[in-house]
Amino acid sequence: MPGFDWGTAADQRFNVNLSILFTELPLLERPAAAAAAGFTAVELWWPWVDSPTPEQSRLDTLKQAIEDAGVRLTGLNFYAGQLPGPDRGALSVPGEESERFRANIEVTADFAASLGCTALNALYGNRVDGVDPAEQDALALENLVLAARAADRIGATLLIEALNAPESPRYPLVSAPAAVEVVDRVNAATGLQNASFLMDLYHLAMNGEDLPAVIDRYAARTGHVQIADNPGRGAPGTGSLPLADLLDRLRKAGYEGWVGLEYKPGDRPSAEAFDWLPREARPAR
Repeated sequence: MPGFDWGTAADQRFNVNLSILFTELPLLERPAAAAAAGFTAVELWWPWVDSPTPEQSRLDTLKQAIEDAGVRLTGLNFYAGQLPGPDRGALSVPGEESERFRANIEVTADFAASLGCTALNALYGNRVDGVDPAEQDALALENLVLAARAADRIGATLLIEALNAPESPRYPLVSAPAAVEVVDRVNAATGLQNASFLMDLYHLAMNGEDLPAVIDRYAARTGHVQIADNPGRGAPGTGSLPLADLLDRLRKAGYEGWVGLEYKPGDRPSAEAFDWLPREARPAR
């Protein structure tokens, strides 16, 4: 795509987010579609928004689809409510949603472990009218500690993500420092040091943050990176973000983890939304 200079970003390890790309296909067909596009790694939001504890058969069929496609699951979200939709997580929401998150923790960890997935993303959740933010934050810490311990049991990292204020105005973690502060709180509470920052360059750009400065300050604290161009949340090259330069800066700052492709394909099939990335660069190295 015009506007994306591939350059020295060629050493990155990319995975495809199957909750935003290939969504024109049924869930069980998406891993094979990603493989057909040349990718060997995928990530997912929690796939069953209707249930934090789905029947084992649903878990088994998705696991089989991923294995049959020959791709690796490298990232998975805990239950986060209606996502996509009005919700931005469940773990800080008192009552039923928090209980659903807790019920989901071991289910997510076990499913991730069955596929060798070692990155689990826990979305914080929106502020709730009439509830003291301090009460929500205390509940969040309790639930994040449980999630961190479950992640530790399977040798995984717990990821905590900053979203963007324009699209998620009720979500409290809308800056890199805010998310990293929660990471620090969780690590202090557990002593496990397995919580890390999920650096989504699209969300941070929407917040108007200084992306090179964020990379320089937090690359060592970052457990996962996600990208989309801005404006529009489309493929690299459809907006104005210098994503190749930013990825190169991340590499030089020592980041060697995955880069999740979490962008909208636009008005075309998802398989056509990767022309910015040479096919030989799509398999994970």
